[in-house]
Amino acid sequence: MGKASTIVVAILCVLLICFGVFAITPAGRGVINTYFFQVQKADDATNYETIKQVEDTCRSMITSYESDKLTYEQYKNSESEEKQSWAEQAKMRANKTASAYNNFILKNEFVWKGNVPSDIFMKLEIVE
Repeated sequence: MGKASTIVVAILCVLLICFGVFAITPAGRGVINTYFFQVQKADDATNYETIKQVEDTCRSMITSYESDKLTYEQYKNSESEEKQSWAEQAKMRANKTASAYNNFILKNEFVWKGNVPSDIFMKLEIVE
């Protein structure tokens, strides 16, 4: 029995060393990182708190974008230079929000699995 347990321990040591070496190589890190990314993606897709946070962030950004867009529309043709300045600032904020929103959607669209709420847009347009 002593010889068999020594062989088992030796095999386990060799496997542990091989795994340790594999884990520090670029290919090994890639495999490990891919696995943990898939686990995190599955957790996020099924976790209600994550879905709620993503939806709340989207709704907040949409509200900000629409407010700035309306301000721009209201003052863009004003005769007052000050109001035209307000319009330009609102346009810049709306476009910055649209850009951030579109990137946010790209990074988080997997949480809905194709079942996007009707008040969430897949893209906000840049104000011209």
